[in-house]
Amino acid sequence: MSFVLAQAQDEQAKQTAPAKNSSNSIKRDEMIPETPKQATKKLVEEKKNDSIPVVKTDRYGLRVGADLYKLTRSFYDKGYKGIEFVGDYRLTKKYYLAAEIGNENKTTDDSRLNFTTKGSYIKVGFDYNGYQNWLNMENIISIGLRYGASTFSQELNSYKTYNPNPYFGEVPSLTSGEKFSGLTASWIEVVAGVKVKVINNIFVGFSLRLNRLISNHKPANFDNLYIPGFNRTYNGDFGVGLNYTITYFIPIYKKKVTPKK
Repeated sequence: MSFVLAQAQDEQAKQTAPAKNSSNSIKRDEMIPETPKQATKKLVEEKKNDSIPVVKTDRYGLRVGADLYKLTRSFYDKGYKGIEFVGDYRLTKKYYLAAEIGNENKTTDDSRLNFTTKGSYIKVGFDYNGYQNWLNMENIISIGLRYGASTFSQELNSYKTYNPNPYFGEVPSLTSGEKFSGLTASWIEVVAGVKVKVINNIFVGFSLRLNRLISNHKPANFDNLYIPGFNRTYNGDFGVGLNYTITYFIPIYKKKVTPKK
């Protein structure tokens, strides 16, 4: 009887042994950790799925405004009245068509003569924006060229004759009133400027200009010492200028920016 019981116990042990080995194998598989390489790959995939790509767009349109320098100059310079309208249109990511049109009435009181210049002018050209904006910024640091042309008149109000031996004092001024009309001049400008967006669609800007005369129709017995749009010509064919502008941007369309690979 004892022999039969012992044999039954041996058979039961053989049947239960594989089941225990199988459960131990499953536990060992569950306890094996992921390698660092597998974990890193998993995190990268999760970040790719979670991140939303930011699409940047550039706005294209027309910017129009006025030169505040010329508008405010009449308040402190009694001999000056002038206005200038400015504008630009964005052609590409970096290039802008640009233009200015204006009118000036200036009386110059020099040590030897007093004269009044009246006329209008126009300037056309382009600007190149060398500034790389951050996301949603539209500021401009530019350099450009202009071709300018002006039609104007001169009126000699008074003058003093030169006296090499002023023994009896200075010669008094002589009233003239002579007018010279139908005068023209043209020039080129190198322009360096800045435009900054202060609030939505409103920009303030500042530019410096170096001018070089191309043509200058002078009247007989007189010289064009001031040309509207060009400014003074006391230093020969070269001149300088500046403006301080406020402009409003009118968006027309948008263009997606393709990221560099």
